[in-house]
Amino acid sequence: MSLGPGDEDLVRVASLARERAYAPYSTYKVGAAIRTKRNKIHSGANVENASYGLTVCAERCASFAAVAAGDTKEWDAIAIVTGGDTLPSPCGACRQVLHEFSPALRVLLATTTGMRKATTLAELLPDAFGPERLGSARG
Repeated sequence: MSLGPGDEDLVRVASLARERAYAPYSTYKVGAAIRTKRNKIHSGANVENASYGLTVCAERCASFAAVAAGDTKEWDAIAIVTGGDTLPSPCGACRQVLHEFSPALRVLLATTTGMRKATTLAELLPDAFGPERLGSARG
């Protein structure tokens, strides 16, 4: 899958968010930007904490910003940007949060050095656990 129209703009927003990351422990700065189908963009950066379990990934930060703005459905794509020559990949927790709001999400992985890859959340999280699974468990 290749990047589509407007995808480089989304990558640029994620790259700008990356510059605001707070990563004093890992020095691994990540930026993310979610675009809705109405072309609204919400961004976020990873925020580390000395108590590592309290760290929040950029993807979840952008997701929570979208939700706080009232955009809980119809997300079109997320761009995730890191530095260096290795493409990022969202962690399992981020994949699960993204699935909650947009199971058909396009995922754009990018580096500040120009590497790009487009994929889908379904490819990254096959057989995902979603709200539809809760119906049969309530019996």
